Amino acid sequence: MTETAAGTDWRAWQESWDRQQEWYMPDREERFRVMLDMVEAFTGPAPRVLDLACGTGSITKRLFDRFPDAVSTGVDLDPALLAIAEGYFAGDGRVTFVRADLTDPRWVEALPYDSYDAVLTATALHWLRVEPLAALYGQLGGLVREGGVLMNADHMRDEATPRINAAERAHRHAAMDRAKEAGALDWAAWWDLAAKDPVLAAPTAERFAIYGEHAEGDTPSLDWHTRTLREAGFAEARAVWSSPSDALVLALR
Repeated sequence: MTETAAGTDWRAWQESWDRQQEWYMPDREERFRVMLDMVEAFTGPAPRVLDLACGTGSITKRLFDRFPDAVSTGVDLDPALLAIAEGYFAGDGRVTFVRADLTDPRWVEALPYDSYDAVLTATALHWLRVEPLAALYGQLGGLVREGGVLMNADHMRDEATPRINAAERAHRHAAMDRAKEAGALDWAAWWDLAAKDPVLAAPTAERFAIYGEHAEGDTPSLDWHTRTLREAGFAEARAVWSSPSDALVLALR
């Protein structure tokens, strides 16, 4: 990354994170598009959104690009990714960032609003085991207003189809290998760069002290997500987008 006269080039870091994530999920923009289509369908063009496990603010960026009158609360525990998000959105009064641990039952007390039109999250909650994830869904059932929505895009494979899963994984990883040979950054290489940046080095070290190298969570099936969301008080829940390995589940309050 580069330094500008004003300091760290947060836009470059934001874009670099997006490219790294796209190495794993080349259809990432498609899931975001469907997510925002559904936000518009249920909440209109000026929603109050909770960007859950927001990372660098990828969802909030796309939310504001499409809905300039939206407001967003970004919540995450990762100090490095939050530093990028806060730097990227510096001076934008539409967004508030909150550092909180989603496994702490009191995390909701740090939010600036009591309810939201939409809760959005992508490729993040698989860091949780099923028990804390179910508890989180229960809390979110109380945060989403009547008629509002929760959407979670994440890994939701069907373990009843092992041969399909294996073929899809092999095909996807072959494409990832080709992209890496062409210079794409993977997760480890991206974090190596962050650790060498004079501004991000300390929060990156703190981040790895919190999380370790890899997620130790679960990737339950789509059926588990829809069932658990209904048990959490949502009236309806189903997939509104899917790929061979991932799904975007929408729950309507």
